[in-house]
Amino acid sequence: MIGQINVIAFDADDTLWVNEPYFQETETRFCGLLEDYLPQHTISQELFKTEMANLELYGYGIKAYILSMLETVLRVSENTANPEIFHKVIQYGQEMLNKPIELLDGVEDVLKTLFGKYRLVVATKGDLLDQERKLKKSGLERYFHHIEIMSDKKERDYERLLRRLDCRPEEFLMLGNSLKSDVLPVLAIGGHAVHIPYHTTWLHERIDHHVEGPRFYQMNTIADILQHLVV
Repeated sequence: MIGQINVIAFDADDTLWVNEPYFQETETRFCGLLEDYLPQHTISQELFKTEMANLELYGYGIKAYILSMLETVLRVSENTANPEIFHKVIQYGQEMLNKPIELLDGVEDVLKTLFGKYRLVVATKGDLLDQERKLKKSGLERYFHHIEIMSDKKERDYERLLRRLDCRPEEFLMLGNSLKSDVLPVLAIGGHAVHIPYHTTWLHERIDHHVEGPRFYQMNTIADILQHLVV
């Protein structure tokens, strides 16, 4: 059992609901749109390069992604792209913003079981308006004591969250699909972290080393957490 837990925080994208497959689907369409300029795999690399360069300016989320796609079009085409391509890119982004929310298996059952027994929190990165919209459309908002939409998920961000919640690190448990964002910084500040892998992960969130430790837990599904808590 994981003891002394007071607050359980959940990542949102690809932990509570589907997200990354929509980005990959859009990237495939985007690369096809520019194949007259460069091979599709090269377009993909150029888009990722743009995203990384823009993180400090735009942060995470679909709106940032749209801006990076538009900038990539300008660079790859050397400012000669047909205006129709820009129209298509904006259309792709709007379609992403209007995607229905697809909850992952077991999510609502877990929240129902834990509700009232722990303080449940959403701790996720992304665009404020978009994440608020997704949470509202998901129907899960009523389960959460607190919603934290973070500009990033580094140690200082989690420390700020814990101060806001008046929660000690040893009382905090984070669940998410990203070792880089949901696990490592939480372990570093003395919290507990559960990694629930999703079948696809954004390149920026991948790490190339093994994680272990007494406060780290690897689980196959979100429902597995119920076997490790007092419910």
